[in-house]
Amino acid sequence: MNRRHCATAAITLVCALALLTSTGQASAAPVPEPSPSSSSSSAPAGTPQRYSNADLEKVREQIETLYRKAGAATDAYNLAEEQTKKQSGEIVKLAKAIVDGQARIAALKDRAGAQAREQYRNGGLPPGAQLALSNDPKLFLDGINKVRQGQQASKSLLAELNQTQQDLETYTQDASANWEKLEADRVKQAKAKKKINAQIKAAEKLESRLEKKERDRLRQLEQDAANEAQTAWLSSGAVKDVSGEASEAGAAAVAFATAQIGKPYVWGAEGPGSYDCSGLTSQAWLAAKRPIPRTSQEQWRLLPRIDIQDMRPGDLIIYHGDASHVGMYVGDGAIVHSPRPGRNVTLAGAGSMKILGVVRPDK
Repeated sequence: MNRRHCATAAITLVCALALLTSTGQASAAPVPEPSPSSSSSSAPAGTPQRYSNADLEKVREQIETLYRKAGAATDAYNLAEEQTKKQSGEIVKLAKAIVDGQARIAALKDRAGAQAREQYRNGGLPPGAQLALSNDPKLFLDGINKVRQGQQASKSLLAELNQTQQDLETYTQDASANWEKLEADRVKQAKAKKKINAQIKAAEKLESRLEKKERDRLRQLEQDAANEAQTAWLSSGAVKDVSGEASEAGAAAVAFATAQIGKPYVWGAEGPGSYDCSGLTSQAWLAAKRPIPRTSQEQWRLLPRIDIQDMRPGDLIIYHGDASHVGMYVGDGAIVHSPRPGRNVTLAGAGSMKILGVVRPDK
């Protein structure tokens, strides 16, 4: 490797960080067509479609599926964004190390050059060598010691120079590897963003076909489905013996999360004006001075798991088989969560969605 290019490489790495925020645009996927009721077959062109209760339930299921997929893609986006930030920080550190290493090598070479020039001025003899040729025993011994010291200093200088050069090569290799990871994460980010936009646009297109009364009925169907699932969960005895009290940190996390009620869901948001599901839970625990992973999938993967019967306020309930949603348990069989686009942070039944498991950030 030509070490003269190291400084240039460092500058290139730092400047390239300006590209990190660029992501691709995405268009919505094809929208599944619901089946309109027979009463709308004779409606004039341009009239909003009318849906029977059965058809509206199908629309609800389609919208729920689309938002579920958007939630999973949001987790992928958030994880890629976190990894991008981490790699960016590593590259900045390595770039600084490369520049510092280059300066260190230059300084060591200057010292070596100074030693060579001094020997030249002494007729090619190192410092102390002339004294070692003296007939005076004291001067002879002093000369021998200075020769040895000079030799040791030269060896130390060469060793330091070699080590610094090796470190510089390692920094450059690490920076290159981190840049490759950064680019891979950026690509993942762009793909996830495209999927999110496609799913949300498809869901919004379905809902936009409904009249206001039908949208109100759709909301009621959503609530009815959630209530039915919550009732079944409570009837199963899942929380019969749940009586744990919040820890001090858990109480602080609950206080933060419930204070956000009414703020809108926005994918990728971490507050203060809006949140996605894991943005809410991660910021709540950060407020409790217990940083946790950013995404629901990483929260499920990395945080200690506990049994439902051992739940206490502040614990996180992870939902769906892909761990794509998370809410914070607040007691009495309820959670606070940020549901999906078009909805606000709210309280809901902890069993209103399919539970994957429970994790405890401060275990």
